[in-house]
Amino acid sequence: MFRPHPFSWRPGADRVRHATTQDMPRDGARFESLCGVTTTADCGEAAWLHPTCDACNAEAHRVAGVPMPLANAR
Repeated sequence: MFRPHPFSWRPGADRVRHATTQDMPRDGARFESLCGVTTTADCGEAAWLHPTCDACNAEAHRVAGVPMPLANAR
């Protein structure tokens, strides 16, 4: 699987999308996220609609070398 950054996004059983540096976890597999949370991958149909973890998002931007967008830039 092509992965342009050393992390991937995966919805967790805690109903939040997290980023992880582990290989893409299969549905039901435990994984540790960039924010330090360990959760179970949830690949259900609605799981991709879960909100993004703010801490994972900030760490993913740091790892990728991409600045966070300004809150008022939308």
